[in-house]
Amino acid sequence: MGMVSLVLWVLRRRDGVPPGATAVPYAREQTPTLLIVVFLMALEAGAVEVLLRAWDLPNALRLAVLAVDLYSIAIGLAIGAACATRPHVVSPTELRVRYGAFFDLRLPREMITSARPARAYDESGVVTVKDGRLGVAVSSQTNIVVELAEPVTVTRPLGRLAEVTQVRFFADDPAAALAALRARQPR
Repeated sequence: MGMVSLVLWVLRRRDGVPPGATAVPYAREQTPTLLIVVFLMALEAGAVEVLLRAWDLPNALRLAVLAVDLYSIAIGLAIGAACATRPHVVSPTELRVRYGAFFDLRLPREMITSARPARAYDESGVVTVKDGRLGVAVSSQTNIVVELAEPVTVTRPLGRLAEVTQVRFFADDPAAALAALRARQPR
């Protein structure tokens, strides 16, 4: 999924946004930090290569370390690409809350009783569940709260299940996301 996301990112395409749906991006807050980390990883790879050459270590060891470093850089880029190419989606029939290739929740529109702005800066993880509330955070932040008519079963990353009646998530433009949620109410 990560490498597919890199290809989509290069082609400036988005995954899972059907015609007539509104994409709700969420990656803007984390992209600069992620790119800085990837840049530092590339610097570290170069510095380690220089050190390993200076210590005259075998080529096989140097190549193995370089391969691991390059793979780590590719993973960092793939995480950023997955978040950029897999936005939340508001369609006439559902709200799709996602976090890259790691999390995907589809909520039928008829289950949503309300949606409101509510900024929180204290999320303890990217995808968390506590007291029936799901949080899908970016940079420890959420800014939209969706209340549900009945509990929904959520499959968290690594497969754990939980029941939630409230979903909190982050959107780059919460006003546009809320407008899309309010404008396309199912009939």
